[in-house]
Amino acid sequence: MQISKTRYISILLAGVAAFPTMAYADDQNPQGGLSDIVVTARRKVENLQDVPVAVTAISAAQIQRYDMTSLEKISTQTPQFTIGRASNGSGAQLTLRGIGSSASSIGIEQSVAVILDGVYYGQGRVINEGFLDLQSVEMLKGPQALFFGKNATAGVISLKSAEPTKRAEFMARVGYEMAGREVVGEAVASGPLSDTLGIRVALRGSRMFGGYFDNAGLAKTYSTYDVATGVTTSHYAPPLTTDNPGARALLGRVTLQYKPTNRLTVTLRANSSMDDNDNNSWNYVPYACANPNGTFGINPAIRCSKSFTIYQNAFPADLAGTNPYSRRDGGLYNKYRSWAVTGQADYSLDHVNLTLVSNYNKNVNQWACDCTIVSAPDPLSAPSTEHSVFSAFSTEFRAQTRFDAPVNLMAGVLYQSTKRNHTQTGSFGGVSDSSAPAAMRYLGYFKRSETSGETITSYAQAEWKILSTLTAAAGARYTHETKDSYLKQPYVNAALQFLFPQNQAVTANQSWDNWSPEATLTWKPTRDLTLYGAYKTAYKSGGFSNSGFVSASTLPSDVAFNPETAAGFELGFKSTLLGRQLRLNLAVYSYLYKDLQVDFFNASTFAFITTNAGGARTRGIEFEYEYAPRAVEGLNLHGSVNYNRARYTNYIAPCYGGQTLATGCGVGGLSFHGADAQNLSGTPTAVAPEWAGSLGVSYEAAVSDKWRAGLSVDSRYSGHYLASAFGKPNSRQDAYLSVDASVRLKTSDNRYELALIGKNITNRFIVGGAIDAPNSAADTLGFVNMPRTVQLQGTVRF
Repeated sequence: MQISKTRYISILLAGVAAFPTMAYADDQNPQGGLSDIVVTARRKVENLQDVPVAVTAISAAQIQRYDMTSLEKISTQTPQFTIGRASNGSGAQLTLRGIGSSASSIGIEQSVAVILDGVYYGQGRVINEGFLDLQSVEMLKGPQALFFGKNATAGVISLKSAEPTKRAEFMARVGYEMAGREVVGEAVASGPLSDTLGIRVALRGSRMFGGYFDNAGLAKTYSTYDVATGVTTSHYAPPLTTDNPGARALLGRVTLQYKPTNRLTVTLRANSSMDDNDNNSWNYVPYACANPNGTFGINPAIRCSKSFTIYQNAFPADLAGTNPYSRRDGGLYNKYRSWAVTGQADYSLDHVNLTLVSNYNKNVNQWACDCTIVSAPDPLSAPSTEHSVFSAFSTEFRAQTRFDAPVNLMAGVLYQSTKRNHTQTGSFGGVSDSSAPAAMRYLGYFKRSETSGETITSYAQAEWKILSTLTAAAGARYTHETKDSYLKQPYVNAALQFLFPQNQAVTANQSWDNWSPEATLTWKPTRDLTLYGAYKTAYKSGGFSNSGFVSASTLPSDVAFNPETAAGFELGFKSTLLGRQLRLNLAVYSYLYKDLQVDFFNASTFAFITTNAGGARTRGIEFEYEYAPRAVEGLNLHGSVNYNRARYTNYIAPCYGGQTLATGCGVGGLSFHGADAQNLSGTPTAVAPEWAGSLGVSYEAAVSDKWRAGLSVDSRYSGHYLASAFGKPNSRQDAYLSVDASVRLKTSDNRYELALIGKNITNRFIVGGAIDAPNSAADTLGFVNMPRTVQLQGTVRF
């Protein structure tokens, strides 16, 4: 389904123009109308329409309507927020307003911070988490350092899980998704254990008997030259013909809440997530070939196409079970495990609220990958494995005053310690060594890296009510951060040691200090109108590329990189009109980003380089509306129009794969870390459509005394963009319109419900990120989002 940008925007604006002009008094018809939306965008409970921040809020009802139990599912409902799932490196590319982070380095943290129950989860692997039983989701756009700390330069996704209820409630749900042949089960039990103690237990399990992507791998061989005997051996790598990802997941959370008095609330949450699938690169599609005939450079048997088809192989039998972390049957896989415990204590004095939040979380990610992706023929092959462990402990204390006075204060301190332990292996270069230990025999390299970090921050804000309708706020966050890292290859096949020295370590002891100030002026002339202006800054942590290589020429500056910063302005208004039936919000912004963190492969030195380069500026306008007429109970119309101009400012960038002098590579002697470079200053950033928007409608009404029916349709429009961070023309994602819809039938007491949920029912091919294809750099691989899915779901509550 194709639709032009002009046509889609005209539909959105026509929807606004169609709203009735007469106002309704609040007491004329108590049915219908808008509900207040509560957010915590400034670490305190506020009405969405009062907070001077651009926020898109998603309620528990909306989450349930589209079974939004992962970040990828949430992104389908939020224009300008795009996720590209990656097989290795950081595991994801999260992009908001055209600002995101490369997925190819595990050391680069995300520009979009993910907050769960007040705790920061910044690693890209967080997309593997299952966020079950959510109470709300808030997307805060633009820099958010003051209240959320480091790595919130592009924005924040804040998720809050549901709390124990005052009376006993139980829910059971089963579903079947037809495209992936996935069975889903979910159960929630909540209620009081005593007058002061409540509990909530939530479980969700799923098993997929198929997949979203067809795996059409072709049979191939991988030949190895034994450096100990001089014998060359061919190994058969069978094609994978099962659909991917074949996912299995089990998620659980237990929440205890203790309220001995009206002043004190103590909440303890413990959750665990298990996510397995049959391929860590199940969404890597060769969608753009450099060859005019559309065939892949290193494997002409494969044609590039915008289809949900991948081409990958199992490990050869000799390597299976021998290479560290490989499966004995040679199958590909990704195994993710996470655990977390969060404790929060809230205590209210007469004029001060005190909050203490402590968290420990750990995740382990392990995979086996056919990392040439395209059934590459002999001698090209890269059966690789990885085992990566990340853990973090944090504790935060803050105090907020609530005096009946013109000035109130908020202040806090936070301590965080982190550790990443990273191991990776690769059968590479067509070599083996029968004299090496059995686990190393078929390896080209065995790589180890660690990073230990500490962060100490303090922050404060003062709010001054200048007039009854005018409030000024100013504050700053100070961050001191250290990271100590090393990277080395404890084993390298003798034939490859000219490229990758064995046991040669690269180390870095890094330290940074940052001040991130913020100031806001808010004018509220009436209860239903808020106007604001803000100056904001943000800081994105520097780091160390644990997933890089140590080559013969590698320097610490090749893998250790500095922080990225952001600063700029935002103006906006929020209004509630027509007797609280119509919500209109508008934001205008301009932000400058400096020292962009960049990861690229330098073919001349055969090494990944992670460094800082250039800057970018985003300017835009965002308009959101929601209409819930009292004259038609149960009807809700909503939508948004977003214009965003994200451009590199002064960016001398690496050349993209296959780029020539004629297309700008090396013109004028430009170079980037010893490699030919191009000038991308003034060009769009990656995954940055100029126009994006949404349009939706939901309606629920009684169909009898005992039954109610509901229908919702939500569309998301995106203009075209380049998915490559280096301006690669064939990485273009065309403009698209995706549509989600759900139909529900439930009893009037909400006890029984049957739903049909369709996601991306227009079956759009959507690329959330792109990389140069291994060994065929002129061709492009895309991180492709899910195709059409349809789920039948039944729920019972009692």
